Amino acid sequence: MSPARRNVPYSSRPNHAARAAHAQAKRQFKTYDTSYIQPKKSKGPLIGAGIAAVVVVILLVLAVMFLMKSCAPAEASLPEGETAVVVIEEGSGANAIGDELQEAGLVGSSADFSNRVKEMGVDNQLKPGEYTFTGGMTVDELIEAIIAGPAVLGDALTIPEGYTLDDIAASVEQVTSGRITAAEFTKAASDASVYAGSYAFLADVGTNSLEGFLFPKTYGIQEDATADSVIRMMLDQYQVEVAYLDYSYPESQGLNTYQTLILASIIEKESPDNAEVRAKVAAVFYNRLANEGAPTYGLLGSDATTAYEIGEDPTDYDWSTDSPYNTRVHKGLTPTPICSPSLDSIKAACSPAENMEDYYFFSFWPNEEGVVEYFFDKTYEEHQATIAEHA
Repeated sequence: MSPARRNVPYSSRPNHAARAAHAQAKRQFKTYDTSYIQPKKSKGPLIGAGIAAVVVVILLVLAVMFLMKSCAPAEASLPEGETAVVVIEEGSGANAIGDELQEAGLVGSSADFSNRVKEMGVDNQLKPGEYTFTGGMTVDELIEAIIAGPAVLGDALTIPEGYTLDDIAASVEQVTSGRITAAEFTKAASDASVYAGSYAFLADVGTNSLEGFLFPKTYGIQEDATADSVIRMMLDQYQVEVAYLDYSYPESQGLNTYQTLILASIIEKESPDNAEVRAKVAAVFYNRLANEGAPTYGLLGSDATTAYEIGEDPTDYDWSTDSPYNTRVHKGLTPTPICSPSLDSIKAACSPAENMEDYYFFSFWPNEEGVVEYFFDKTYEEHQATIAEHA
């Protein structure tokens, strides 16, 4: 069911400094002068020549070991757990910031930082300010922190996974003590086309709201923050998080990146904080979407989509209602995401579980210890039997 997927670790690409060092080592090795090592003539020429050859080999091995050591990338010197304060001046680029981080012992080489920033394409998202970093942070963690900006004590805005735009707007108003009202924030996030010129991933969103793109994370909100600046902070974070995801599978199923996010938001609401279960739920949803006939007729059948529309659990809902968010009667995806999904849910939408081609149903029930367990079935009859067993 799934196409081939790529999984390329960040560290698989040697940086420029390492390549240059190895090139230098190669040149020095080619010009290594052994003319001074000449065996003395003796009555036993074969023995003397053998000794000289051993000496040459030893010296060459030592030289290569030295050059290889000089080629090894430098490591960060700040001990893990210790902190360092770094001040990034206004207008500082990746190279200047890398120099500051290297001086503080947070990276082994300034180039490690600047090269990674270039790879991620976030040069223009690095924010000035005073930062307190901890030894042991990875280069990616440092970059994400600098993109988020310096946190302000007392104004830490935490957006949990699965929050809706309304939830986020209410949190912004609370954290800023009303400096940014929920109404102001909601209005600023109501039309994605306003931000599409700055963020390519919004190209297919049109005039829909930014629901789903306000990435769940803890942000530092400064005194002069506006609804627009907070939204851009969240969109910056979304851009960093999804930059290296492989969308080849959803594309093979006819979904663009926006539709993949819509599916991820439904997966978020229909599954627990467990990457394996989310991948299985994703596989079931893909099967249901692709199945035009029995047993699912292209219907997702997710109650979470209706709960999003009406703002509460659809206990007394009329399931015959003709609404694009009523996925029991409306085929395909909803028009918009229904929350801000976690990165795990987006990954699940990009890479559903394998060997699940015949599964069309899932349900979840608490076990004797109160832990919710998920059950996956192939047929409607099996699904009803699972319900009868646990209901």
